Amino acid sequence: MGGNGLSGVVAAFAALVSVAVLGYVIGVIGLLRASDELVLSRLAFFVATPALMFATVSRADLGALLSPVLLTEIIAVAVTQLVFVLVAKLLWRRTTGQATIGALASSYVNAGNLGVPISLYVLGDAALVAPILLFQLLVLTPVSFLILDKGSRSPRAALLLPFRNPLTVASLLGLALALSGFSLPVTVMRPIDLLGGAAVPVALLAYGLSLYGSRRAASAPEEDGVGKDIALAVTLKAFAQPALAYVTARFALGLEGTQLLAATLFAALPTAQNIYVYAVTYDTGRRLARGAVLLTTGLSIPIMTAIGAVLG
Repeated sequence: MGGNGLSGVVAAFAALVSVAVLGYVIGVIGLLRASDELVLSRLAFFVATPALMFATVSRADLGALLSPVLLTEIIAVAVTQLVFVLVAKLLWRRTTGQATIGALASSYVNAGNLGVPISLYVLGDAALVAPILLFQLLVLTPVSFLILDKGSRSPRAALLLPFRNPLTVASLLGLALALSGFSLPVTVMRPIDLLGGAAVPVALLAYGLSLYGSRRAASAPEEDGVGKDIALAVTLKAFAQPALAYVTARFALGLEGTQLLAATLFAALPTAQNIYVYAVTYDTGRRLARGAVLLTTGLSIPIMTAIGAVLG
Protein backbone atom coordinates (compact mmCIF):
# COMPACT_ATOMS: atom_id res chain seq x y z
CA MET A 1 0.00 0.00 0.00
CA GLY A 2 1.18 3.54 -0.71
CA GLY A 3 1.90 4.30 2.96
CA ASN A 4 1.84 2.87 6.50
CA GLY A 5 -1.73 1.99 7.47
CA LEU A 6 -4.43 4.61 7.89
CA SER A 7 -2.06 7.58 7.99
CA GLY A 8 -0.49 6.50 4.71
CA VAL A 9 -3.87 6.20 2.94
CA VAL A 10 -5.07 9.58 4.24
CA ALA A 11 -1.76 11.22 3.31
CA ALA A 12 -1.97 9.75 -0.21
CA PHE A 13 -5.50 11.07 -0.67
CA ALA A 14 -4.46 14.44 0.75
CA ALA A 15 -1.75 14.71 -1.90
CA LEU A 16 -4.16 13.81 -4.71
CA VAL A 17 -6.86 16.17 -3.46
CA SER A 18 -4.34 19.00 -3.11
CA VAL A 19 -3.33 18.77 -6.76
CA ALA A 20 -6.97 18.51 -7.87
CA VAL A 21 -7.84 21.55 -5.75
CA LEU A 22 -4.97 23.41 -7.40
CA GLY A 23 -6.57 22.64 -10.77
CA TYR A 24 -9.87 24.04 -9.49
CA VAL A 25 -8.16 27.19 -8.18
CA ILE A 26 -6.38 27.66 -11.51
CA GLY A 27 -9.81 27.71 -13.14
CA VAL A 28 -11.27 30.12 -10.57
CA ILE A 29 -8.49 32.70 -10.94
CA GLY A 30 -8.54 32.41 -14.73
CA LEU A 31 -4.98 31.18 -15.20
CA LEU A 32 -6.51 28.47 -17.40
CA ARG A 33 -9.99 28.44 -18.88
CA ALA A 34 -12.47 25.65 -18.20
CA SER A 35 -12.13 24.69 -21.87
CA ASP A 36 -8.38 24.10 -21.35
CA GLU A 37 -9.34 20.99 -19.38
CA LEU A 38 -9.69 19.28 -22.75
CA VAL A 39 -6.06 20.06 -23.61
CA LEU A 40 -4.77 18.68 -20.31
CA SER A 41 -7.03 15.63 -20.57
CA ARG A 42 -5.83 14.88 -24.10
CA LEU A 43 -2.20 15.24 -23.01
CA ALA A 44 -2.80 12.80 -20.16
CA PHE A 45 -4.92 10.41 -22.24
CA PHE A 46 -2.86 10.23 -25.44
CA VAL A 47 0.69 10.73 -24.16
CA ALA A 48 1.46 10.61 -20.44
CA THR A 49 -0.90 7.91 -19.13
CA PRO A 50 -0.15 5.43 -21.96
CA ALA A 51 3.56 5.88 -21.18
CA LEU A 52 2.88 5.25 -17.48
CA MET A 53 0.72 2.19 -18.18
CA PHE A 54 3.27 0.69 -20.58
CA ALA A 55 6.16 1.19 -18.15
CA THR A 56 4.16 -0.09 -15.17
CA VAL A 57 2.56 -3.14 -16.77
CA SER A 58 5.77 -4.20 -18.52
CA ARG A 59 7.47 -4.44 -15.09
CA ALA A 60 4.44 -5.71 -13.18
CA ASP A 61 4.09 -8.89 -11.21
CA LEU A 62 1.70 -10.93 -13.36
CA GLY A 63 0.00 -12.17 -10.20
CA ALA A 64 -1.12 -8.60 -9.49
CA LEU A 65 -2.61 -8.30 -12.97
CA LEU A 66 -4.56 -11.54 -12.51
CA SER A 67 -5.87 -10.69 -9.03
CA PRO A 68 -9.49 -11.44 -8.01
CA VAL A 69 -10.14 -7.68 -7.84
CA LEU A 70 -11.23 -7.81 -11.50
CA LEU A 71 -13.84 -10.50 -10.73
CA THR A 72 -15.20 -8.29 -7.96
CA GLU A 73 -15.55 -5.38 -10.38
CA ILE A 74 -17.25 -7.49 -13.05
CA ILE A 75 -19.87 -8.68 -10.56
CA ALA A 76 -20.52 -5.14 -9.29
CA VAL A 77 -20.79 -3.81 -12.86
CA ALA A 78 -23.18 -6.57 -13.91
CA VAL A 79 -25.52 -6.01 -10.97
CA THR A 80 -25.67 -2.21 -11.25
CA GLN A 81 -26.23 -2.35 -15.00
CA LEU A 82 -28.98 -4.94 -14.61
CA VAL A 83 -30.78 -2.83 -12.00
CA PHE A 84 -30.67 0.30 -14.16
CA VAL A 85 -31.84 -1.50 -17.31
CA LEU A 86 -34.73 -3.23 -15.53
CA VAL A 87 -35.97 0.01 -13.97
CA ALA A 88 -35.45 2.07 -17.15
CA LYS A 89 -37.07 -0.41 -19.51
CA LEU A 90 -39.84 -1.91 -17.40
CA LEU A 91 -40.91 1.03 -15.25
CA TRP A 92 -39.93 4.14 -17.22
CA ARG A 93 -40.21 2.72 -20.77
CA ARG A 94 -36.90 4.22 -21.88
CA THR A 95 -35.48 3.42 -25.31
CA THR A 96 -32.71 0.86 -25.68
CA GLY A 97 -30.23 3.66 -26.35
CA GLN A 98 -31.22 5.60 -23.22
CA ALA A 99 -31.11 2.45 -21.10
CA THR A 100 -27.66 1.58 -22.48
CA ILE A 101 -26.22 5.02 -21.72
CA GLY A 102 -27.77 4.87 -18.26
CA ALA A 103 -26.33 1.43 -17.60
CA LEU A 104 -22.87 2.69 -18.61
CA ALA A 105 -23.26 5.84 -16.50
CA SER A 106 -24.13 3.58 -13.53
CA SER A 107 -21.05 1.39 -13.82
CA TYR A 108 -18.29 2.51 -16.22
CA VAL A 109 -15.55 3.98 -14.02
CA ASN A 110 -12.95 6.64 -14.74
CA ALA A 111 -10.08 4.15 -14.62
CA GLY A 112 -7.69 6.32 -16.62
CA ASN A 113 -7.63 9.92 -15.40
CA LEU A 114 -8.53 9.13 -11.78
CA GLY A 115 -8.06 5.38 -11.41
CA VAL A 116 -4.36 5.50 -12.28
CA PRO A 117 -3.53 8.17 -9.63
CA ILE A 118 -5.53 6.26 -7.00
CA SER A 119 -3.85 3.00 -7.95
CA LEU A 120 -0.37 4.50 -7.87
CA TYR A 121 -0.45 6.83 -4.88
CA VAL A 122 -2.98 5.16 -2.58
CA LEU A 123 -2.46 1.47 -3.41
CA GLY A 124 1.20 1.76 -4.39
CA ASP A 125 0.97 0.02 -7.78
CA ALA A 126 -0.44 1.55 -10.97
CA ALA A 127 -0.71 -1.93 -12.50
CA LEU A 128 -3.61 -2.82 -10.19
CA VAL A 129 -6.05 -0.76 -12.26
CA ALA A 130 -4.87 -2.18 -15.61
CA PRO A 131 -7.20 -5.25 -15.67
CA ILE A 132 -10.25 -3.04 -15.03
CA LEU A 133 -9.19 -0.56 -17.69
CA LEU A 134 -8.74 -3.38 -20.21
CA PHE A 135 -12.05 -5.02 -19.26
CA GLN A 136 -13.92 -1.79 -19.88
CA LEU A 137 -12.18 -1.05 -23.17
CA LEU A 138 -12.12 -4.60 -24.57
CA VAL A 139 -15.51 -5.87 -23.34
CA LEU A 140 -17.92 -3.15 -22.15
CA THR A 141 -17.14 -0.63 -24.89
CA PRO A 142 -17.53 -2.88 -27.97
CA VAL A 143 -20.66 -4.57 -26.57
CA SER A 144 -22.20 -1.17 -25.87
CA PHE A 145 -21.33 0.08 -29.35
CA LEU A 146 -22.99 -2.94 -30.91
CA ILE A 147 -26.19 -2.17 -28.98
CA LEU A 148 -26.10 1.58 -29.68
CA ASP A 149 -25.30 1.06 -33.37
CA LYS A 150 -28.48 -1.00 -33.82
CA GLY A 151 -26.78 -3.16 -36.42
CA SER A 152 -25.20 -0.31 -38.40
CA ARG A 153 -21.69 -1.32 -37.37
CA SER A 154 -20.32 -4.82 -38.01
CA PRO A 155 -19.24 -6.88 -35.00
CA ARG A 156 -15.68 -6.87 -36.37
CA ALA A 157 -15.60 -3.06 -36.53
CA ALA A 158 -16.92 -2.76 -32.97
CA LEU A 159 -14.35 -5.24 -31.67
CA LEU A 160 -11.52 -3.32 -33.33
CA LEU A 161 -12.54 0.09 -31.95
CA PRO A 162 -10.90 -0.37 -28.51
CA PHE A 163 -7.54 -0.91 -30.22
CA ARG A 164 -7.63 2.71 -31.32
CA ASN A 165 -7.47 3.65 -27.65
CA PRO A 166 -3.88 4.47 -26.61
CA LEU A 167 -4.40 3.12 -23.07
CA THR A 168 -5.49 -0.24 -24.47
CA VAL A 169 -2.56 -0.44 -26.85
CA ALA A 170 -0.01 0.67 -24.26
CA SER A 171 -1.33 -1.75 -21.62
CA LEU A 172 -1.39 -4.69 -24.02
CA LEU A 173 2.13 -3.93 -25.25
CA GLY A 174 3.30 -3.75 -21.64
CA LEU A 175 1.56 -7.04 -20.87
CA ALA A 176 3.22 -8.69 -23.87
CA LEU A 177 6.61 -7.49 -22.65
CA ALA A 178 5.92 -8.76 -19.13
CA LEU A 179 4.87 -12.16 -20.44
CA SER A 180 7.97 -12.42 -22.63
CA GLY A 181 10.33 -11.68 -19.76
CA PHE A 182 12.25 -9.29 -22.00
CA SER A 183 13.38 -5.91 -20.66
CA LEU A 184 13.89 -2.89 -22.88
CA PRO A 185 17.21 -1.03 -22.55
CA VAL A 186 17.40 1.76 -19.98
CA THR A 187 17.97 4.31 -22.72
CA VAL A 188 14.61 3.35 -24.25
CA MET A 189 12.67 3.21 -20.98
CA ARG A 190 14.03 6.47 -19.54
CA PRO A 191 12.05 8.85 -21.80
CA ILE A 192 8.96 6.63 -21.39
CA ASP A 193 9.32 6.87 -17.60
CA LEU A 194 9.81 10.63 -17.90
CA LEU A 195 6.58 11.02 -19.84
CA GLY A 196 4.77 8.66 -17.49
CA GLY A 197 5.80 10.81 -14.54
CA ALA A 198 3.61 13.59 -15.92
CA ALA A 199 0.49 11.42 -16.08
CA VAL A 200 -0.78 11.78 -12.52
CA PRO A 201 -0.26 15.54 -11.96
CA VAL A 202 -1.59 16.46 -15.41
CA ALA A 203 -4.64 14.19 -14.99
CA LEU A 204 -5.38 15.60 -11.52
CA LEU A 205 -5.03 19.20 -12.70
CA ALA A 206 -7.45 18.40 -15.53
CA TYR A 207 -9.79 16.77 -13.01
CA GLY A 208 -9.77 19.87 -10.78
CA LEU A 209 -10.30 22.15 -13.75
CA SER A 210 -13.22 19.96 -14.87
CA LEU A 211 -14.85 20.40 -11.45
CA TYR A 212 -14.72 24.18 -11.98
CA GLY A 213 -16.30 23.72 -15.40
CA SER A 214 -18.87 21.34 -13.90
CA ARG A 215 -19.96 23.93 -11.35
CA ARG A 216 -20.68 26.39 -14.14
CA ALA A 217 -22.50 23.83 -16.27
CA ALA A 218 -24.61 22.39 -13.47
CA SER A 219 -27.22 25.14 -13.79
CA ALA A 220 -28.20 24.09 -17.34
CA PRO A 221 -31.87 23.00 -17.61
CA GLU A 222 -32.59 19.27 -17.71
CA GLU A 223 -34.88 17.43 -20.09
CA ASP A 224 -38.29 16.50 -18.73
CA GLY A 225 -38.19 13.28 -16.77
CA VAL A 226 -34.44 12.77 -16.97
CA GLY A 227 -33.88 13.80 -13.35
CA LYS A 228 -34.92 10.41 -11.99
CA ASP A 229 -32.64 8.63 -14.49
CA ILE A 230 -29.73 10.74 -13.26
CA ALA A 231 -30.66 10.11 -9.62
CA LEU A 232 -30.77 6.35 -10.19
CA ALA A 233 -27.50 6.30 -12.15
CA VAL A 234 -25.69 8.41 -9.52
CA THR A 235 -27.05 6.33 -6.62
CA LEU A 236 -25.97 3.10 -8.29
CA LYS A 237 -22.55 4.42 -9.31
CA ALA A 238 -21.55 6.39 -6.22
CA PHE A 239 -23.05 4.19 -3.49
CA ALA A 240 -24.36 0.82 -4.67
CA GLN A 241 -21.41 -0.21 -6.83
CA PRO A 242 -18.71 0.27 -4.15
CA ALA A 243 -20.98 -1.41 -1.58
CA LEU A 244 -21.50 -4.38 -3.90
CA ALA A 245 -17.77 -4.57 -4.59
CA TYR A 246 -16.96 -4.54 -0.88
CA VAL A 247 -19.51 -7.24 -0.02
CA THR A 248 -18.37 -9.43 -2.92
CA ALA A 249 -14.68 -8.96 -2.16
CA ARG A 250 -14.96 -9.36 1.62
CA PHE A 251 -17.55 -12.08 2.02
CA ALA A 252 -17.69 -13.97 -1.28
CA LEU A 253 -13.99 -13.92 -2.21
CA GLY A 254 -12.48 -13.42 1.25
CA LEU A 255 -10.22 -10.56 0.17
CA GLU A 256 -8.40 -8.49 2.77
CA GLY A 257 -5.88 -5.66 2.98
CA THR A 258 -4.81 -3.98 -0.24
CA GLN A 259 -6.98 -6.17 -2.47
CA LEU A 260 -10.14 -5.37 -0.48
CA LEU A 261 -9.28 -1.67 -0.50
CA ALA A 262 -8.51 -1.76 -4.23
CA ALA A 263 -11.77 -3.51 -5.12
CA THR A 264 -13.83 -1.00 -3.14
CA LEU A 265 -11.94 2.09 -4.29
CA PHE A 266 -12.04 1.16 -7.97
CA ALA A 267 -15.80 0.61 -7.76
CA ALA A 268 -16.17 4.05 -6.15
CA LEU A 269 -14.46 5.84 -9.04
CA PRO A 270 -16.80 8.31 -10.80
CA THR A 271 -18.51 7.76 -14.14
CA ALA A 272 -15.97 8.06 -16.96
CA GLN A 273 -16.21 11.18 -19.10
CA ASN A 274 -16.22 9.12 -22.29
CA ILE A 275 -19.78 8.00 -21.49
CA TYR A 276 -20.85 11.55 -22.33
CA VAL A 277 -18.85 11.29 -25.55
CA TYR A 278 -20.72 8.08 -26.42
CA ALA A 279 -24.06 9.78 -25.66
CA VAL A 280 -23.21 12.71 -27.94
CA THR A 281 -21.95 10.39 -30.68
CA TYR A 282 -25.17 8.34 -30.69
CA ASP A 283 -27.43 11.31 -29.86
CA THR A 284 -29.13 9.60 -26.94
CA GLY A 285 -29.08 10.14 -23.18
CA ARG A 286 -26.91 13.28 -23.34
CA ARG A 287 -28.39 14.94 -20.26
CA LEU A 288 -28.31 11.67 -18.36
CA ALA A 289 -24.65 11.08 -19.18
CA ARG A 290 -23.63 14.68 -18.43
CA GLY A 291 -25.49 14.75 -15.12
CA ALA A 292 -24.06 11.41 -14.00
CA VAL A 293 -20.51 12.42 -14.88
CA LEU A 294 -20.78 15.78 -13.08
CA LEU A 295 -22.44 14.49 -9.91
CA THR A 296 -20.38 11.31 -9.46
CA THR A 297 -17.22 13.30 -10.11
CA GLY A 298 -18.12 15.70 -7.31
CA LEU A 299 -19.06 12.88 -4.93
CA SER A 300 -16.15 10.57 -5.66
CA ILE A 301 -13.33 12.24 -3.72
CA PRO A 302 -15.13 12.43 -0.35
CA ILE A 303 -16.51 8.90 -0.81
CA MET A 304 -13.12 7.41 -1.74
CA THR A 305 -11.38 9.33 1.03
CA ALA A 306 -13.85 7.86 3.53
CA ILE A 307 -13.33 4.36 2.09
CA GLY A 308 -9.56 4.79 2.34
CA ALA A 309 -9.82 6.00 5.93
CA VAL A 310 -12.02 3.06 6.98
CA LEU A 311 -10.32 0.25 5.07
CA GLY A 312 -6.78 1.60 5.04
